[in-house]
Amino acid sequence: MIDLKNLTIKKAHEALMKGEYTSVELATAYLEQIKKTDGDIHAYLEVYSDVLEQAQKADEKIKNGEAGMLTGIPISIKDNILIKGRIASSASKILENYTATYDATVIEKLKKESVVFVGRTNMDEFAMGGSTENSAYGPTKNPYDTERVPGGSSGGAAASVASDEALVALGSDTGGSIRQPASFCGLVGLKPTYGAVSRHGVMAMGSSLDQIGPFGKTVEDVEILFNTIKGQDKMDSTTIPDKKDKGDFVDKKFKIGVPKDFLNIGGIDESVSKNFQETLEKLKSLGHEIIDIKLPNLKYSLAVYYVIVPAEVSSNMARFDGMRFGKRISGKDGIEDYFLSRQAGLGKEVRRRIILGTYVLSSGYYDAFYNKANIVRELITEDYKKAFEKVDVIITPTTPGPAFKIGEKSGDPLKMYLEDIFTVPVNLAGVPAISIPSGFKEVDGKKLPLGIQLIAKHSGEETLFAVSKSLLGEK
Repeated sequence: MIDLKNLTIKKAHEALMKGEYTSVELATAYLEQIKKTDGDIHAYLEVYSDVLEQAQKADEKIKNGEAGMLTGIPISIKDNILIKGRIASSASKILENYTATYDATVIEKLKKESVVFVGRTNMDEFAMGGSTENSAYGPTKNPYDTERVPGGSSGGAAASVASDEALVALGSDTGGSIRQPASFCGLVGLKPTYGAVSRHGVMAMGSSLDQIGPFGKTVEDVEILFNTIKGQDKMDSTTIPDKKDKGDFVDKKFKIGVPKDFLNIGGIDESVSKNFQETLEKLKSLGHEIIDIKLPNLKYSLAVYYVIVPAEVSSNMARFDGMRFGKRISGKDGIEDYFLSRQAGLGKEVRRRIILGTYVLSSGYYDAFYNKANIVRELITEDYKKAFEKVDVIITPTTPGPAFKIGEKSGDPLKMYLEDIFTVPVNLAGVPAISIPSGFKEVDGKKLPLGIQLIAKHSGEETLFAVSKSLLGEK
């Protein structure tokens, strides 16, 4: 029996190299787990039919001495990342049977490593949402309590790892869509520096904020995956050269910034505040220095985000018109085709954001909303720059509370948007951030995970890994 619960990339790699089990046996163990648990969880929209064939090819590579660290490692992929010849629907009816015609850059890189793609995971439609309740194919449930959400929009990816249905996963993060599900599902989730990972082949939501990133059970797993997918790409002009933090991180003591003014905004669950204070004490006991910092403009982040994102959404979603691909419903003329196709193919939250975005970009409102939001975005970015002159890392809770119940916030968009209070500023500034497990809150006899968010300056992923490993006791 393979111990999926405690498996890491390194452990699996070593076992495959020693011949303790084959890639086919490892893939079979995950497929059996999916059969057992995914009926309840609904992490996957599709489990690929050729999983064992992929694993056989990985075994051949291992036999020929050509294996890398990720060869034969089972990985799940969020449904907005293209894999050539496979359906990519972004959990929307408008792309129900859309088959990708090319590989996303991150997929190309993983294929070179001969990973085993297990399947495509459920998500909020076109990545719009924070609970995976906005999927056109039904919600994903939290493996810790199936009455609760796994977070979103990468909820299926997080749930697949948390319920041992994949070893690691790829998601995307526009305002917290990796970190929030990681927090709700007790995982490590990284939102890389904007431009560190190519977005080529990812369905765009907010092009100035989107980033692909990894989920894993350990910091090391996330680091291995990040190092594989990062790098400049001629197909994405926003990608940046690979820059590593200089210096030796072994046993280094870091300066950790706490934005006290921002943490006193209210609405934070007591258990989260207590957990946060305990984490600060732990950091002190490990020899790190805790420093109070000010980020005066962060309180405007949500307002800025929910102007900029809908604006970019309304522009990016214009291509889903039923004319070239996806669902098409015929009306009496071309204009009616367009309206009917979008009405039938797009869900409520997607339509809400398109309408909002079209409004803020319209004549007479562009300056009042969109331009102003971009000015404040610059101020938020400056706040971070100034803070990172004094500290190595900024720490906050990842979310204001643990996972909420399915249906609890879906009727109130504003309540749902407030879930992103700690995560959206990071995307606005383009800096990297990681969410790591930091404890539990017991509710109705169920242990619900809590997460801590660590933020670093641009290209500061190495610092994030070092501090996270120090906190979690990873070597």
